[in-house]
Amino acid sequence: MNFHDVRFPPSLSFGALGGPHRRTDVVTLANGFEERNTPWAHSRRIYDAGLGMRSIDDVQAIAAFFEARYGQMYGFRWKDWADFKSCRSSDGVAFEDQILGVGDGSRSEYQLVKAYRSGGHSYARPVTKPVEGTVRVGIAQDELQEGVDYEVDTSTGMVQFAHAPDPDMPVLAGYEFDVPVRFDTDRILVSVASFQAGQVPNIPVIEVRI
Repeated sequence: MNFHDVRFPPSLSFGALGGPHRRTDVVTLANGFEERNTPWAHSRRIYDAGLGMRSIDDVQAIAAFFEARYGQMYGFRWKDWADFKSCRSSDGVAFEDQILGVGDGSRSEYQLVKAYRSGGHSYARPVTKPVEGTVRVGIAQDELQEGVDYEVDTSTGMVQFAHAPDPDMPVLAGYEFDVPVRFDTDRILVSVASFQAGQVPNIPVIEVRI
């Protein structure tokens, strides 16, 4: 996949507008009832990078980043300041934040995931771009040591254990993460005069599947 493992400047993604986007097909029947279906198992995040710019220097930084990615050609990492931890943003990352699965004695590889819960329902989001050095993993009540008990692939979000977790033992993890995205445009239009007057360009960014 065309992806550069580099993060969009966090200072410029701070203040950006964005969030999850889903696709739902809605058919209204003759009796007024609806049938709803979605072809997407997972949502996609969308953002507007233009809202994070506050100076002409920011404009130049985004232009350089855009050119280095060849517009839409190459993906990159994006820090979503509204959702970048396995826990609440105000809390510190802990190894028991998320449940990755339950050991069976033979499986040694687990995907990082983040669960979103409301009422009796939940959604498990695959996390494919953890931030290096922030991942903490444990089994049941015991935290493990990275490089000894497990390895983390920060390009896919896969955790590889040196030994498969024992049967019925919960596999846990905590981490910070980025969103894999690309620019959703091949051009950036900026007027220095209008920008100084308080207007900012629209620079759409969209999540990509990894």
